[in-house]
Amino acid sequence: MSNEVRRRALRATVLAVVLTALLVTGGWYVWELRGIAAHRADGNPADGTYLQDPERADRTAFAVLESVTQGNPEPAPAQGAETSAAAAPERWRSGGWSPSAPLEARPVPARPSVGALFSPGDDADPDHHCSAVVVHSPAGDLIATAAHCVYGSGFRTNLAFAPGYRDGTAPYGVWVPTRIDVDPRWSEDQDPDHDLAFVRLRRPGYPEQRLEDITGAETIGFGTELPAPARLTGYPNDTEQPVDCRTTAAAAGPTQLRLDCADVPNGTSGGPVLTDGHTLIGVIGGRDGGGDDETSYSIRFGDAARALYERSTRG
Repeated sequence: MSNEVRRRALRATVLAVVLTALLVTGGWYVWELRGIAAHRADGNPADGTYLQDPERADRTAFAVLESVTQGNPEPAPAQGAETSAAAAPERWRSGGWSPSAPLEARPVPARPSVGALFSPGDDADPDHHCSAVVVHSPAGDLIATAAHCVYGSGFRTNLAFAPGYRDGTAPYGVWVPTRIDVDPRWSEDQDPDHDLAFVRLRRPGYPEQRLEDITGAETIGFGTELPAPARLTGYPNDTEQPVDCRTTAAAAGPTQLRLDCADVPNGTSGGPVLTDGHTLIGVIGGRDGGGDDETSYSIRFGDAARALYERSTRG
């Protein structure tokens, strides 16, 4: 066989391998997109509202319960869980608080009002992909998280919340949405200055239970003076317990909070930013999808966040 023939044969073989790889990769990509699309719904993007189908939500809860252990079916209010009415006031600015040294997140015990957001099914995400926090509301059924955790090319339809989650255990049950609210500026353009969502929840099989009665709740604060001592918490994708960091919430322009702390990885998005112990002033998200290896962000809770909260609680 001549050298030219050999070269042609080699080029043909390489081309065949490349085409096969592209076909396999393309097929996988199409399959992934199909899985993602299967767990999205349009809802009402103009209003930023989605009302969850109860049967679909129950299937999601069942899927999560296949992989986690649920707690006592009728848990008493958790020790140390504070509702907004009972929480003892704390004043971090005047003492009793110091930043983490070094400024790095580290594993901490789970707290009842903070939990992991699950999204079972073939949507290309880990079992728990984000974090969320119970927020005081009139109906006692509300959590706050990042908008990008619940809306991307449509509202997620396979969400479940496990408050106090740790090591495969959901001690306060598994809760599913009845309604999701985001700002229309997020649902239309994914504006990072509106990376906030409120989700109303119920516990399948326990129609009389209220989330806040089981876990306690944090009180939301709007227009907090900055800089402020802050604590951020969330669940990394690849671990089964939360991490925590104490730092300072500083202004990053008029619409964002900056939180310098290392090792706050993917999965912590939506986790709470707290000041004075139990006042929620942000959720991890916003600029750059929530930050990088050294810095996290949150939107600043101002008039837009207040309007979204009020809309969600009225709904």
